[in-house]
Amino acid sequence: MELVKTKSTITSYAAQKMIEAAKAKAEEMGKPMVIAVVDDAGALKAYERMDGAPLLSVEIAQDKAYTAISFGMATHEWHAFIENDPPLLHGIVKTDRLVVFGGGYPVFVNDELVGGIGVSGGHYSDDMEVAQAGLAAIS
Repeated sequence: MELVKTKSTITSYAAQKMIEAAKAKAEEMGKPMVIAVVDDAGALKAYERMDGAPLLSVEIAQDKAYTAISFGMATHEWHAFIENDPPLLHGIVKTDRLVVFGGGYPVFVNDELVGGIGVSGGHYSDDMEVAQAGLAAIS
């Protein structure tokens, strides 16, 4: 029986590439955003708050990235996951750091969860588009 498991995590280089690509997309859209990349344990690895990005988005972006790594699923998938389950719907939404709208994605490399990206600052559909640009930078 194994007592220790070796895990992979996102590198600083990859996290920074994601930030740069996401920021470029946000600039192209003309929307100042906050972009956060976390490692496989949810610790902040790279971060950008663009000039003019809303203050509230600082925490939301980090929480979106954290939510994405917590279960290995995108934040926009949470609503469908809980909407028809009243005990879960009314209970889990009170969980600190859980975000149930778009803009957070897990980062997988070779089918292994290595981190997450979270974006906030626009409508969640804009946040999703910017986060996807970040993901594309390392795929």
